[in-house]
Amino acid sequence: MTDHGVHSGPDAGTPAFHGRERELAALREDVERAGLDTLAGRLAPRSRVLLIAGDPGCGRTTLAEEFARRAADAYPDGVLRARLTDPGGLPVPVERAARDLLDALGVLAPPGADADELTETLRAALRERRALLLLDDVAAAEQLTEVLPDSPGSVVLATAEGPLSGVQDVRPCTLGGLDTPAAVALIAQRAGSEVRITVDPRAAERLAHSCGHHATALTLAGGWLAAHPHASVLEAARTVAATEGTGTPVERTFRLLYGTLSAFGARLLRLLCLAPDGLVDAALAAGLAGCSVPFARDQLTEFARLGLLRPLPADAYRVPGCLDPLLRAELAAAERPAERQLARARLLERAVRQLHACWAVTQPPGSAPRRELGDQPRALRFATPGEAADWLDTRLPALLAGARLAVADGELDTLARRFSAALARALAAHRPPERTAPEQYRLHELVLDVAERRGLHQERAAALLNLGDLDAWTGRPRVALDRYRAALAAVRAGGGGDTEAAVRAMDSLGGTYAELTDWPRAADWYGRALALCQSRGDRDGIARLHGRLGAVHLYAGQWGEALRCWRAAAAAYKRLRNPQAHARALSEVARVQEYAGRPHESLRTGYLALERARQAGDVRLEAALCLRLADACARVGDTGGSAAHRAAAERLLARTEGAPGAGGALGEPRSPAVPAPSRPSGVRSTAASGARDAARSGTDGARAARAPVATGAEPPVTGVNEDPDGRHS
Repeated sequence: MTDHGVHSGPDAGTPAFHGRERELAALREDVERAGLDTLAGRLAPRSRVLLIAGDPGCGRTTLAEEFARRAADAYPDGVLRARLTDPGGLPVPVERAARDLLDALGVLAPPGADADELTETLRAALRERRALLLLDDVAAAEQLTEVLPDSPGSVVLATAEGPLSGVQDVRPCTLGGLDTPAAVALIAQRAGSEVRITVDPRAAERLAHSCGHHATALTLAGGWLAAHPHASVLEAARTVAATEGTGTPVERTFRLLYGTLSAFGARLLRLLCLAPDGLVDAALAAGLAGCSVPFARDQLTEFARLGLLRPLPADAYRVPGCLDPLLRAELAAAERPAERQLARARLLERAVRQLHACWAVTQPPGSAPRRELGDQPRALRFATPGEAADWLDTRLPALLAGARLAVADGELDTLARRFSAALARALAAHRPPERTAPEQYRLHELVLDVAERRGLHQERAAALLNLGDLDAWTGRPRVALDRYRAALAAVRAGGGGDTEAAVRAMDSLGGTYAELTDWPRAADWYGRALALCQSRGDRDGIARLHGRLGAVHLYAGQWGEALRCWRAAAAAYKRLRNPQAHARALSEVARVQEYAGRPHESLRTGYLALERARQAGDVRLEAALCLRLADACARVGDTGGSAAHRAAAERLLARTEGAPGAGGALGEPRSPAVPAPSRPSGVRSTAASGARDAARSGTDGARAARAPVATGAEPPVTGVNEDPDGRHS
């Protein structure tokens, strides 16, 4: 079959494929051929690598996508895509490429993990899978080898400008210009009329020759014809030929087409290269140029018709990579630095408003955010949470790129902080914590960069606390300790006025040491936090920290101190008129009394806790306390009371759906049965995870203070959600 061109149709949402059958056949043969290891009698240690090489704009990405589409059935675990060069020509770091592939695979990457850990996680995830990895625009061989799976079941298809000499056993499929029939067909497609080609085929061939048979140059030449519906193909051929010797075919045809645009259209087009990740929609284009959204939408549609933008699903567009440097050159020549900075600021402000709307639509009907949402222009609001979630999913890579660029810019730090805060809050509203943790980690790191650069001690402390929470949550307690200490130092560097952040840092240090079963240090930090709460009259904090100190002393086997702390917590909750928390604290007093060998006192306190739970109307807590009392009655020989309490618990549990067991309701560690009073050493052997739950939450039902990720117009945003007992979720 004739080797036709590869490029996108004028109105297609996805690239249309018109040939390159010879190249496709070569790629299929390359997959099936025996590698050097096989010929040597060895098992292949890694995946086969296919390489499509060629100049930017020659159609290498579209060929790769077509191969992936046709070969998809052979790879049941899917096609995983990652771009390895950013707009502007900067190589993508290995850790970001690995995260993108893990996201495509549906595997949660550990927040804060380094490149080695991420690439190892990726290889482990692909070890038993058959997937096709499409790595677009590889800048260096090291980028590919770092993410190359070590199992032969998967295949890597890479595109690059030239050979990748560092990758063994790879035969590049090199793309050149299209043959004449394919080039003429592509011009006709982009021009939108075959009649103009058929009446003068020789002129079309001459035009293709002047374009060097390069796919993008042919596309732009067809766009010039589309912009001049009354011009002949011969006129187009003469116009392009007159520019020969003034640059590459892509540069020459781009300048010709760019010159046909109106002054405002040309300005909007060159501003699009400022869009993060090269992704733009009507709202962001309007923000860049300071125009109305409908006008921007019409302009983007026209740019796509002319071949200057690549249409994507969900009314989005991407700036072609081969045109990005040309647009940046036009931008630098035509726009002063202040104008470029103003365009970036408008873009970020528009994105902040959209992210605010993305969050506001998840709030209860009639709430202030929902009322404010109704006052926003239609282009900046969402009708349903589902619509907002879909928008966030499709725009997330570009939004994260926008946050990185805003922070790297260094001149828009206030907007960068607001943007990061709005993005973090929108993610938390639409995704569960385990899905959003990696993105939240990256956002907090960006906020930390800004805070350190600007000397913003309060925001530095907030970012460090949020990062520490994520480190602790993902099993890096030693790293979390360093974060919390640095946060406390930042509070002190700021004059020590942010006592809420200081309490949170000390509280978190205590909880992390409890996780490490370092009870003395845990008690020390909880004690410092308690003293600070007492000095500022924070009654909620005093009650909470008494409970956490009681839990630490309990696990350390210090019954007297544990009993004193839990009684203080119970008294504090009674003064706060919080019967539910009062009942929980009393239940802990009963537990300590049982461990200390005072079963009858424990039973009396348990009955008092049950009474308070009934006053609070907490059916789950009441059921849990009945189960606790059933065990306590059994230990003192009251079998009848034990049976009665167990039956009462069953009746209560039947009234609730999905009610937790006693441990979950009371905030106890999820550990084996409570040790007998005669074996206090059993408490010391409780799992560290249980210790952390109890030490961090106590049974107070109160939520730990959370510092904002950023300040400004956006409300505080946290990186980690907590359950009602203050535990990390």
